[in-house]
Amino acid sequence: MALARALLGKVLVREFSGGIAAGRIVETEAYLQHDPACHAFRGRITARNRSLFLEHGHAYVYLCYGTSYLLNVSSEPSGIGSGVLLRALEPLYGTEHMQRNAKHVKQMDLTRGPGRLTAALRVDRRHDGLNLFTDKQLWIGNDGHKFKSIGESVRIGLTKAAGERLRYFVAGNRYLSGPRRLNE
Repeated sequence: MALARALLGKVLVREFSGGIAAGRIVETEAYLQHDPACHAFRGRITARNRSLFLEHGHAYVYLCYGTSYLLNVSSEPSGIGSGVLLRALEPLYGTEHMQRNAKHVKQMDLTRGPGRLTAALRVDRRHDGLNLFTDKQLWIGNDGHKFKSIGESVRIGLTKAAGERLRYFVAGNRYLSGPRRLNE
C-alpha cells in the first residue's frame, strides 16, 4: 500500500526512437500477496507472474483479457509477490508520440485507464521485468511535484476482494479513470 501512495505524483517516462513521452502518475491500485485479486495469490507458479516477485521497482506487464497490456510495479522485497497497477497518467510531454498508437482517442483520454496508458506509451511484454528506477527506455522519476490530497476507494472492475479500499488517486485530477463516484 505504501508504494501505491508514494507513486502518486511521480513521472512515468517512455523513450522512443524518435523522442520521449511522459506523464504524471495520478491513479494506482495496490495488489497484495495474500489478496485473491493479486496474480501472486497462488504463488510463483508460472513464468507469466515471475516479475511480480522481483525486488520492488520492477515492471510486471501482462495481457488482460487478450486485449490490453497492463503495467504494474513490483512493490516488495524479492520473493514476495505484490504490486501496484498504474491506472492513469496526466500527460506532461510528448503527447504526439502517445497519439500515434491511439489516433481515435481524444487527447484528454489518452492515458485515462490502465489499458489506454500502456497503449499510448507502447508498453507490452517486452517491458516485463525492467527495473523502472534504472532503465533507459521506461522509467519512473521524481520532479518534486506536490499535490493537495490523496483520495482512496475500492478498486475498479474486480469481483474478488472487491470491497478492499486499495485504489489511490490525486483528488480532483481530471485524468482519473473509472466512474465519477469512485473519484470523490
